[in-house]
Amino acid sequence: MFGGFVGFGNKKGGDWGENLINTVASNTIRHLFTRSDAVEVSVKCNPSSKLLQGTIDSFKMSGRGLVIRKQFRTEEMSFETDAVAIDFGSAVQGKIALKQPTQAIAQVKLSQDDINKSFEADLVRKRLENLTPDALTEISGGVPISFTDVEVQLLPDNRVKLSAKASWEDTIVPVSLKCILSIGKRRKVKFEEVQFAQDNIPPELQSISKDLTLALGEILNDMVDLDKFNLDGVKLRLNRLQTEGQMLLFSGYAQIERVPQTG
Repeated sequence: MFGGFVGFGNKKGGDWGENLINTVASNTIRHLFTRSDAVEVSVKCNPSSKLLQGTIDSFKMSGRGLVIRKQFRTEEMSFETDAVAIDFGSAVQGKIALKQPTQAIAQVKLSQDDINKSFEADLVRKRLENLTPDALTEISGGVPISFTDVEVQLLPDNRVKLSAKASWEDTIVPVSLKCILSIGKRRKVKFEEVQFAQDNIPPELQSISKDLTLALGEILNDMVDLDKFNLDGVKLRLNRLQTEGQMLLFSGYAQIERVPQTG
């Protein structure tokens, strides 16, 4: 179930307008995630009378263990806006409606475990199974190839090691690569400088494994596009990514045309 909300409803002498916006915003955000461990919402407005004109100084949300579309978990997520213009009347009716688009600074932290689990999600698996690019079918004799059992290991300096199994008919070939993560066009996660990692690959399979590994690198480069995960009315863009231990950190911004009602 959705975790407790922090930052509203327990302010002694708190302004009713801010409490109202906090409550409505919290209820709205709750429906964007399948589940979460905890969420904190904070609305600031000084003086509070500006709320009647629909002006908010800032809106901030931070959460832990947020699950998006049932299968994608984030360790932590936060965003904060500058001044926001809202329709105060809509808040009284239990909704948040923007008078004009706004931007929010966003930060997301993904754990190595959650990244690996994301490769089991239906949306990801269908991009890795029954593939028929020429580069692959030349290897398999025209038979579609699937990549399964994907395992990612985060390394320092934005490097990762990725292993998987390529299979078709009765053939299974282990593949392994090392590469550098980067950002492309502010919306894609790119797998650059892909290198075949022959460690633990049997010598008799290394030649075919190398060809499959390089083909997998090209497939991954076309797979992680934020536009495929945007919420209705919200466009996400990346400025920076960084590996830190077993965490992958993203920072960027969200262009918000309207507040989505569901995830």
